[in-house]
Amino acid sequence: MKTRILLVEDDDRLARLTAEYLNKNDFEVAVESRGDTAISRILDEQPELVVLDVMLPGKDGFDVCRAVRTGYAGVILMLTARDEDLDQILGLELGADDYIAKPVQPRLLLARIRALLRRSPGAAGSPPKDGHGADEKAQLVFGKFSISQSTRSTQLGDETIDLTTAEFDLLWLLACHAGSILSRDDLLKQLRGIGFDGLDRSIDARISRLRRKLGDDPENPTRIKTVRGKGYLFSKHDWK
Repeated sequence: MKTRILLVEDDDRLARLTAEYLNKNDFEVAVESRGDTAISRILDEQPELVVLDVMLPGKDGFDVCRAVRTGYAGVILMLTARDEDLDQILGLELGADDYIAKPVQPRLLLARIRALLRRSPGAAGSPPKDGHGADEKAQLVFGKFSISQSTRSTQLGDETIDLTTAEFDLLWLLACHAGSILSRDDLLKQLRGIGFDGLDRSIDARISRLRRKLGDDPENPTRIKTVRGKGYLFSKHDWK
């Protein structure tokens, strides 16, 4: 069964060409041109992935992302204006899984979509997350905190923490290296296959969201620590 993608783009020509390219690469692509009507389509149809432009009639991409994130379990890839760092950070803060700057080359878009779907649970044709059989379990426990790769779930005490695909992947990677410092370059290479260019703030934005969801003090975080000039460290302790 082909993976379903909803392309939310109001440029008719660009939407048609992008949809044709993705269809030729074995995806089932539907197109929506308005933000306000995209919300109900995303929630009703639950495609595996949404390619979401920022500038849309009706509602912009940020409003769409905010409206659907709690009711949509799939992947959101936002298309942002070139060099608009604030757009990228805002999109990630609202729950987008990744972003890509426009104009985008079709091959790059395809590669990014495939990479996101490989990490997304339940996508058609997705391999097991740990590279082993489906019954292979991987779980890490630190005090009252637990994270399971096999079920893609996170628990803190009695509370289940709701994470996006990208947030889970980052938290899992940090937890796997608990007690060790991981630089932005390390994290980006592992998660997106690219090095840190000195400007990309996606990791920082995602860390900020994780801290809020995990009850970490943003002014003095102890669970996911910032090591100035070096990177981030997931604490083995402080999970009481």
